[in-house]
Amino acid sequence: MRAGDVVHLASAVCLLGRFPALAGADLTVDAGEVVLMAGANGAGKTTLLRLCAGLLPLQSGTATVLGHDLARDRRAIRRQVALVGHDTFCYDDLTAAENVRFAARATGHTTADADAALTRVGLDRLRDVAHGRLSQGQRRRLSFAIALARDPKLLLLDEPHAGLDEGGRAIVDQVLSEAPSEGRTVLIASHEVELARRVATREVRIVAGQVHETVPTRETVLT
Repeated sequence: MRAGDVVHLASAVCLLGRFPALAGADLTVDAGEVVLMAGANGAGKTTLLRLCAGLLPLQSGTATVLGHDLARDRRAIRRQVALVGHDTFCYDDLTAAENVRFAARATGHTTADADAALTRVGLDRLRDVAHGRLSQGQRRRLSFAIALARDPKLLLLDEPHAGLDEGGRAIVDQVLSEAPSEGRTVLIASHEVELARRVATREVRIVAGQVHETVPTRETVLT
């Protein structure tokens, strides 16, 4: 492991029940990278994200995120990491603004941080609308606002373009393109690889719980 590594996995094994969803995965992610993970359903992409978020235990091997050994204390990273998955985990009876402010306060951030995040994802005009009344795409953008309000050093995204219209996808791409300059590192799991490649700086492939072949994505797209 090098000093600037944000994520370092070596022979990492993670079980779902008795099944090794990660089966000896090796991955190193440098600060400021936007790494796309491609792969089939069940390959282990979501499991890898959840491991890096401290939500799943490491069975064996090494897993270090932001300098924290996940085998020793996987909760230590949670204020520095944000995972945007398929479920928003929002309260239906709270407004968009209330949901973001609640999440921001839980990680030591302010109402101003929450409001700025709502504006950034284009939901300012819907700030007083209850989560239960938002469309699927609007809920997806609200998840991004919650993540941004926490100002994470590592942003973990599971299918970030899913359920979004063209405008919503443009907002996501803008957020991801600005992440390195904001001191953020991003790890993306996606089946919509052509969309994700537009913002990724590197691509790896997950096959049967292992990480394969590194591709410098932007160079590949340009050639």
